[in-house]
Amino acid sequence: MFTHILLPTDGSPLSASAIAQGVRLAKATGARVTGLYVKPQFHVFTYRTEMLEDTREQYAKDCDAHAVEYLAVVEKAAREAGVSYATASVSDDHADEAILRIADERGCDVIVMASHGRRGVTGVLMGSVTQKVLTHGKVPVLVCH
Repeated sequence: MFTHILLPTDGSPLSASAIAQGVRLAKATGARVTGLYVKPQFHVFTYRTEMLEDTREQYAKDCDAHAVEYLAVVEKAAREAGVSYATASVSDDHADEAILRIADERGCDVIVMASHGRRGVTGVLMGSVTQKVLTHGKVPVLVCH
């Protein structure tokens, strides 16, 4: 069935739930998992308040700390389940493109990810990373709500 599952995370409780489900799937199918955190790139002009308050160096340190914290959830779940795992973090403003690129580079045959369920104006303005992965990807995507 599946041999390599990509588990993107944004550190949210929904992502943690998707990670747990992805690890259970990996255990059931004998697959390995790769946890992925996509760090937004630093911009001087931005709507993200953390970028307005930080220097580029401090922002990078904060993003790296978030990556360690968020990917530790994947590591813990995989270890407890006895599932082989790896983690990765990349910087990219387009999380959907980064997820699909890493899935391709790492040879993942399924992506398990959460959906925040943004619809209407919020969905249009903010976009849905999950929707973009579903639309542009070539591997199956298991969406967890």
